[in-house]
Amino acid sequence: MIKRSFFALSKPGLTCDLLEPNPEAPQKIDVPGLLTLLLPEPIDGSRNALIQKGDPVKKGQKLQLYGDSIDYAVSPVSGTIKSIDTFTADNFSGLRTRIAIEKDTHAADQIEYPEMKYELSFAAQHLNHLPGAPPFARLAQAEVPVSTLVIMVSDTDLQTTTSQYMGTAHAATLQKGVQILKQITKVPKIYLVLPEMLHDRVRFDSMTVLPARLNYPETLPAMIMKNHLDKILPAGKTPEEMGICFIRAEAVVSLARAFETKAPVFEKCITLIDKTGACHRLEAVIGTPLDRIFSQLGIQLEELDRVVIGGPMQGFATFTPHHPVTPDMDTILVQDRKTITPLSDNNCVNCGKCIQVCPADIPVNLLVRFLQAAQYETAADKCDLESCIDCGLCAYVCTAHIALSQYIRLGRHELQKLRTDV
Repeated sequence: MIKRSFFALSKPGLTCDLLEPNPEAPQKIDVPGLLTLLLPEPIDGSRNALIQKGDPVKKGQKLQLYGDSIDYAVSPVSGTIKSIDTFTADNFSGLRTRIAIEKDTHAADQIEYPEMKYELSFAAQHLNHLPGAPPFARLAQAEVPVSTLVIMVSDTDLQTTTSQYMGTAHAATLQKGVQILKQITKVPKIYLVLPEMLHDRVRFDSMTVLPARLNYPETLPAMIMKNHLDKILPAGKTPEEMGICFIRAEAVVSLARAFETKAPVFEKCITLIDKTGACHRLEAVIGTPLDRIFSQLGIQLEELDRVVIGGPMQGFATFTPHHPVTPDMDTILVQDRKTITPLSDNNCVNCGKCIQVCPADIPVNLLVRFLQAAQYETAADKCDLESCIDCGLCAYVCTAHIALSQYIRLGRHELQKLRTDV
């Protein structure tokens, strides 16, 4: 395995968006009659599931497939399970389970929330569903003890300001959430990443603030580790494997709200960029289908338009407008088919732009050749496939319009399958 060091970002010098002065509160999306929850676990036909089609559910009820399942969802409404099935998820996420719940407009009852405990095991069992997707399950299962928590009040992609808004508009609530985090995780070091241009707008007392520049991809976890924590993320490793855990500002705010109200939280803040490039800040209940949001905002999808979950650099296209809002969904990008740059199967022209912009110093022009030939292990051994930090800059500057990001994601997915099958 080649271990390459990071070097300074050169062109194109993209800049992340800065939260506007005096930001408006999010526009609330009406709760739809049918919501969809996703579980990252497929249905096992040989086992009897705990939940079935036709089962009644209450607001706040925990839904998991089997008694030994780690993953779960929490129903945001009272109603009835209309369908439950397994499907192939976007972005190489494998098989997942989809639970459709029809809301009962007359039901007002909800599950009594358990007594709140400042314990990691409790958080993993009851608080993973919160908006912002707090990583309590990963923390509870971590083989390496986490010694550092990094709270992101900065956004990791272009055109979105979700984390900046949640961290600054709810600064007092966030600081309460940090105190709860300390008690739950017992982590000795907690840092807060804040765009340096927001330092004059908000104060976080008794917290160590790491100033982040808006130069993309300075706010990606690997870059935060390198520039502020003096740690290089090894190829194929996650920050958690090095004792560092990154958590969204919204997750910390949601945690504080859950403890304050002693009730589950379902309202997710999202930045939506429409076809014109205009940004909308929204608040939608987890499980709300995207087409319900588009309908309320008057956004019409035409054939070959693209809906991207995430920002323009790291997001992935979804094949259905019925994709639901999930706890980790910060950004929705709607692209008009006329503005989409077509990708191609052209050969690399060796212009070298991808190498110049790569913050991990990966020889992308060589890497893509191995990936196109399905030589995934060679790509990892000779061209640092696993060192990629998913910034998407190589695809952005590619002269030949090769789908470099997609090749790399597919390559890592296939590499993992190869190693699992051995």
